[in-house]
Amino acid sequence: MYSKRVKILISLILLMAAIAIARLIQMQLISASTFQNEISKLKLHRTKTKQFKTIRGRILDRNGLVLAESNPKFQLNISYDLCSALDQRLIDAKLAQLKQKQQTTEDDIAHTQQEFQRKAQITQDIITKCTHFRISRQDIRRQIDKINNKVWNMRYFLAWARNNPNKKLIEKYGSIIDVPFSIAIRDFEKTHPNLTERLILANKVNDIAEMKKPYKLLELNTNSDIFTAQLEFMNIKQGLDIVPSSQRIYHYNSTACQLIGWIGPENDSDLFDDDKLLAYKPGDLSGRRPGIEYVCEPILRGRRGKELYDIDKQLIRRTQSQLGADVTLTIDIELQQRIEQYITDINYNPNAKSPTSVVIIDTNTGEILAMVSTPTYDLNTIRTNYSQLLNDKNRPLTNRTINALYPPGSVVKPLIAIAGFETSCITVDTIIHCPAHEPPVGWPRCWIQKKYNWVGHDDQWQNNPRNALKGSCNIFFSRLADKIETRTLQKWLYDLGYGHHLLSPPSAIEKTPFTRQLIEADGIIASKRPKNIVTSFDQIGFLETKGKRLFGIGQYSLRVTPLQVAASMSIIANKGIYRKPVIIKNETYNPVFMDTNSLSFDIVSDGMNAVVNETDGTAVKIFAPANFPERDVKVYGKTGSTESPINAWFAGFANDSQKRSIAFAVIVEGGEHGSTDAGPIASEIITLCIDAGYIGKTNNQSKPQ
Repeated sequence: MYSKRVKILISLILLMAAIAIARLIQMQLISASTFQNEISKLKLHRTKTKQFKTIRGRILDRNGLVLAESNPKFQLNISYDLCSALDQRLIDAKLAQLKQKQQTTEDDIAHTQQEFQRKAQITQDIITKCTHFRISRQDIRRQIDKINNKVWNMRYFLAWARNNPNKKLIEKYGSIIDVPFSIAIRDFEKTHPNLTERLILANKVNDIAEMKKPYKLLELNTNSDIFTAQLEFMNIKQGLDIVPSSQRIYHYNSTACQLIGWIGPENDSDLFDDDKLLAYKPGDLSGRRPGIEYVCEPILRGRRGKELYDIDKQLIRRTQSQLGADVTLTIDIELQQRIEQYITDINYNPNAKSPTSVVIIDTNTGEILAMVSTPTYDLNTIRTNYSQLLNDKNRPLTNRTINALYPPGSVVKPLIAIAGFETSCITVDTIIHCPAHEPPVGWPRCWIQKKYNWVGHDDQWQNNPRNALKGSCNIFFSRLADKIETRTLQKWLYDLGYGHHLLSPPSAIEKTPFTRQLIEADGIIASKRPKNIVTSFDQIGFLETKGKRLFGIGQYSLRVTPLQVAASMSIIANKGIYRKPVIIKNETYNPVFMDTNSLSFDIVSDGMNAVVNETDGTAVKIFAPANFPERDVKVYGKTGSTESPINAWFAGFANDSQKRSIAFAVIVEGGEHGSTDAGPIASEIITLCIDAGYIGKTNNQSKPQ
């Protein structure tokens, strides 16, 4: 009996063991993948993502020279949470708010004080360790105080703004954010005279982004600095980070500064919301209006990479960073630099301190070779000097070549002549007399009468279109403009480049959600400035009859940009073929063939050639010494000057026997005479273009790219 029971027990044990083994086999062989999948899913719910900085693309000139690039660097960032432990104002505010609460105990107050002391000790240790990086305790403390002051002042200002500010102050300054800080605080002290109450209100302002963002404490300039920082700060787990960043370097400093633009703290936070790896993060920089850095932000920005880790800190997935694309401009930075140096050198240019603009266009391609606007500023220091530059009466931040409007004066006369020929208001032999007496009331007086008293152009030659251009006769062109039907005259000015934008957004972003373009003034070819951006001639307003005759000499309400003047000269050089000006290399647009008679342009060009090459031409004395024919260059020009405001113009084009051609426009603000103030600059830029190989004979005959 006993042995039988033993056998039954052994059998049961074996059966149970078999079941256990079978279940174990099932778990290992059948369900292992299921359990592993469940575990993996659980881990994925506790992942951690590490994102990297975007790497911005470069800006290059037409010859591949680097104008702007981002150099990698590292910096030590500290949180406001740590910095604020050294701000007694915040400590007082926090404790005052605690004491105000009825349920606060002595232990709560002691705990808060201890927490401030703990963070303060960490911050003091950080300051001490920062001295290992060739920086004094005083400098680091000043940096921390600067951070604290910035955030506290913002909280204090918002505390005033959110607690019954004086409405009269807001009305006076236009909006609440425009009220000066000092005035706002005086009002705050008046409405809330108790300091403790003000501190508590300021402490309640805890919803601003500046409290959460990291702040740069110092730069780590060498590999040794980075390694030392990792060792020194390895025990500080929160509030301090060594982060990679980049420094935007502008290799030509102030050259082409208004065109290139600059980068600063981003202000387009929703630009890339659809892509988390493009979207801006706190501390990111972006192109600031209105330069290429801003216009090409979607091209230059780049896409950040990221790494995804599971709960065990194992790498699950890595997305590589994508470099921002390069942007190549059509300008020749070395040519631009030489022009800027010449313009601003008092030894060569008597008007060196006068704001000046120069535009040069390759007429065969429409590419802008130079876009000069002085005074300039250093792109590498603009973020430091921005307020000073913004308040400078000479407006160095303005790109005068495309965003400043001027009456064109006599540089409009070639366009008036073309309109006259094409409307059959004049022929090559038409004479409009310029007699030796004053014109009727309401008509402009010719400059030759004003200068020489009772002498008119009739005393010099037959005052036909060619000679009228050579002598810049106001009588001829005011009478001619008056003959042309008003709307027709406006249409010719429009078709020849006046009254509308000339530059288009980069093709890579045109007609996308990211479309943006350089800020460009439309100009005015009507009695009043257009209210909206002009996209077609139908949007051009009415021109009063009394103003039409003054349009003939570039006065009244007529306003243009230097780019528009240079573009009009390019059309004349091309005998009625309009090539859209471009600033981005390899942008191409189909040329527009105007329905015109090439003879009109031949006659106008002949008159412009006489301006600089024939006796009695208004600029012959300035251009004769350059002897451009010896360098296989023929110059066509037109002087211009205006009185309200006083400015001097010179515009035209130049070509050579190889059919290379450039068009240009020069304006000197405050210059009195187009020939003597703007003419020498025009002569010099033609020489520089010859030396650069764009036109004429040079020692290096290779054609620029």
